[in-house]
Amino acid sequence: MSRTQRLVADGIHFAEGPRWREGRLWFSDFYAHRIYSVSEAGGDMRVELQLKGEEQSSGLGWMPDGSLLFVKMQAQELWRRWPDGRLERHADLSGIATFWCNDMVVDAKGRAYVGNFGFDLDAELSARGPESVLANHPTTPMALVEMDGTVRSAAGNEHFGFPNGTVITPDDKTLIVGETLAGRLTAFDIADDGSLTNRRVWASTLPHIPDGICLDSEDAIWIADPLAPRCVRIAEGGEVLEIVETEGLNCYACMLGGADGRTLFTLTAPSSHREHASAEKAGRIYACTVDVGRAGLP
Repeated sequence: MSRTQRLVADGIHFAEGPRWREGRLWFSDFYAHRIYSVSEAGGDMRVELQLKGEEQSSGLGWMPDGSLLFVKMQAQELWRRWPDGRLERHADLSGIATFWCNDMVVDAKGRAYVGNFGFDLDAELSARGPESVLANHPTTPMALVEMDGTVRSAAGNEHFGFPNGTVITPDDKTLIVGETLAGRLTAFDIADDGSLTNRRVWASTLPHIPDGICLDSEDAIWIADPLAPRCVRIAEGGEVLEIVETEGLNCYACMLGGADGRTLFTLTAPSSHREHASAEKAGRIYACTVDVGRAGLP
């Protein structure tokens, strides 16, 4: 099915971590070292937070008191901006992460599940190419950050093939994470203490691979495919329900939002490689209207 795309924002290095909140789409721009928000109609971009120095942010989320949590990728830290504007380090993730930290989801209680690369992806892609990296790569744990900032492995001894976009179902009982380099969506039960148990494959996504993801109210998941200009809607078990083309640019993240929850935002760029993406502002955010609205978290 063809969907009419509209340009929401451009002039972006590399947009990630999209979240719909209070009538705006929030996202990180990796190489501008900023977090922006933009209206559904587009054009009204304003900086919500500027990170000082060389810090690169990624995943975003909010605690019940309205505090913004954001991932500092290279520092392997989770930071908190309190409602009064104070900034402080919320958690040190270096005991769990084996390379840069990346996307996350924050649950209704304020616990954060944070993924990481596991290794230097850009270097390995340059040296070996995508097919070789997909076939053979290190795995890594996910971090669970408690409300007080303490950190532990989210799923015990379980490791992941580049844990990336993550969603929590509306009943708060199931977490689903995109394992980018494994080409699958993996589900867990969420225990009362936040631990992840009962690992199972929710869907194989190949030949598409999942980067950012979002959940809709029919329990389907949209995945951004970072190797192609497309965003793919997938049912549990792996059936492809719909493909939205993203104007010739690879799709790295997606989010459902808008006034009725049926606006699909797609975050795109020519490349994710840090040397290329940081050199020019060629990233764009597109939007289209889909049939089924958002559900769950983020």
